[in-house]
Amino acid sequence: MESSVNRRFDAICRHFNQSTESNSVLQQVLLRGGQLQKQVEEEAEPVIVGGMVLDIHATPSLPANPRTTTPGKVHYVLGGVARNVAECMSKLGAKPYMISAVGLDMAGNLLLEHWKSAGLSTEGIRRQQGINTAVVCNILDVNGELAAAVASVEAIEKFLTPEWIQPFKCNISSAPVLMVDANLNPPALEASCRMAAESHVPVWFEPVSVTKSRRIAAVVKYITVASPNEDELVAMANALSGENTFQPISRDKHSTKSLFQMLKPAIWVLLEKGVKVVVVTLGPNGVFLCSKGRAKSMWNGPERTKPYGFSRKLYDIVTSSCPSSSYSGVPEPEGGSQAFAVHFPALPASVVRLTGAGDCLVGGTLASICAGLDFMQSVAVGIATAKAAVEIETNVPSEFSLTTIADDAKTVYAAAKVLFPQPML
Repeated sequence: MESSVNRRFDAICRHFNQSTESNSVLQQVLLRGGQLQKQVEEEAEPVIVGGMVLDIHATPSLPANPRTTTPGKVHYVLGGVARNVAECMSKLGAKPYMISAVGLDMAGNLLLEHWKSAGLSTEGIRRQQGINTAVVCNILDVNGELAAAVASVEAIEKFLTPEWIQPFKCNISSAPVLMVDANLNPPALEASCRMAAESHVPVWFEPVSVTKSRRIAAVVKYITVASPNEDELVAMANALSGENTFQPISRDKHSTKSLFQMLKPAIWVLLEKGVKVVVVTLGPNGVFLCSKGRAKSMWNGPERTKPYGFSRKLYDIVTSSCPSSSYSGVPEPEGGSQAFAVHFPALPASVVRLTGAGDCLVGGTLASICAGLDFMQSVAVGIATAKAAVEIETNVPSEFSLTTIADDAKTVYAAAKVLFPQPML
């Protein structure tokens, strides 16, 4: 039986269209380093590490009563935060490289069959006996909001290990961005983020849930971007400060400006700990985009992608309708002592289901960054992508309309408001 090292070498050979009979040659290239690095950079792909999950969505036809069944509909939906983000990115022209784990069971079959049909690589997806594919049962209310959920995702923590991730170091070190979701156990999170940091690859941390969001404390020094909702933001700020200083805030009882003022201390904790950009998702209230510097200085990752196809078209149409110079009149915070914050509104939508909205917002933003758009433009595209996601039954639309995404992004971009500092008159 060939060793896991040889299997990984074979995978890398296939990835670069090399002959699998030349493992010894590949090892020599790895030792030399330079030539392989050149090949990797030419085909750099964003890397996504995290869960692939089968979601079971149960939606009642009328308000549910406790301790009894309620008429409604039950759907199997392909899910998992990292998987949703990666699929969304692929639909927008990016080529994400997924690192995950699934079992040899029905749920794993459904997830992998779809992944292969989309033309995406399965080399980074661990599959073997003993793995029970992660499954989450979501109980929704009559409005499509999540009322309760039960998650069986132990397989991700148990089998998505540093030892499995390590052989993909060359993929991570050459990526334009690494996204990790907090389903990973702390050692796997640390290993993934450290590999990216060693090659100056930006790291996007997706908190997943209030409980798991606290895992940022062990890896915050590596994190470039974090994308919590309000409750996850509060939990992360408490974990990073070592105190329970911050309390949950209801978004429904405050104006946009007052909500920002209430969340600003928690946001500042993340920025002070080294996170470069905090993207606070506010559901129907949109997004707060916060950093210590002006919008143009938010993203300093390596330019390792060459947009083509959908990505190229996305870049061209968005840059023509959302000029990056729009916020050039905003003063740069002095001495790094002040935050830069912008509010992007959400778009009106005919809501069918909300469970994939946040993941598609992240996926749309990351795909846009990989296409060459700046962070402000990318968040506008992310919000447009999230709108498309809430209007369908699945977590990720089967396809996106470039014209619709661009028009919606233009609307969001034009309506964005700088909250702090105030623009010069």
